[in-house]
Amino acid sequence: MLGGPLGALLGASLGHNFDKGMGRLDGMGGIGNADQETIQSAFFTSTFFMMGHISKVDGHVSHDEIHVTQHVMRQMNLNVQQKKVAINLFEQGKSRNIEVKEVLEQFRKECHRRRNLMQMFIEILVMTALADGALHKSEEKALWETAQTLGFTRTDFQHILQRGHAQQHYQQNRRSQSNRSSDKPRLNLKDAYKLLSISSSANDQEVKKAYRKQMNQHHPDKLVSKGLPQEMMDIANQKTQDIKAAYELIKQTRS
Repeated sequence: MLGGPLGALLGASLGHNFDKGMGRLDGMGGIGNADQETIQSAFFTSTFFMMGHISKVDGHVSHDEIHVTQHVMRQMNLNVQQKKVAINLFEQGKSRNIEVKEVLEQFRKECHRRRNLMQMFIEILVMTALADGALHKSEEKALWETAQTLGFTRTDFQHILQRGHAQQHYQQNRRSQSNRSSDKPRLNLKDAYKLLSISSSANDQEVKKAYRKQMNQHHPDKLVSKGLPQEMMDIANQKTQDIKAAYELIKQTRS
């Protein structure tokens, strides 16, 4: 059971279905470890709350941002009760009356500072902010404050943003090409380097090292073992597929 601001958010979102809802949320991941279940509940609560906060920080919630939130819910295969909780958390995140920093500080504490897990959390928020095709100054400021509270440096944050932009471009190409033909979507070489967080001047050994680092940070099984809800494994899988595509493109280009 969560206490503090996260517990208050989750309790308010569950409402009168508290016992029934917690029973279903406790089943997320199926790890059977009380500590892991707490981390999973903290991740679930913080993610949808902060998605609502990031969506509203520029003054309005766009249709694209709502679509991304719905897409995340679909990827997680949430049941009816979990969807209601997620939507309620999103709505609470849109409220200006809740202290965001306290929520983030508790999230960091509950995660036991597991860096890869917190990085995935920030990447989901970046995906939300980029949903409408533009990163507003207010959104970037809120994202940076989030990353900073979780212990990331400015350089770390810039790399996360670059990967977010690159992945967004690739996904847009994937959607547009799937509507036009059966050809495989092409990844831009510039975006491929961004996905690996390296420059085009990196040598082959540095490229391989960067690829292994990104795969290690985003490996679904490792993230789930650290507390990522099992339902979010599809999101991690998509990231690893994009990282592999980036590495293969760079190798083909160099050969």
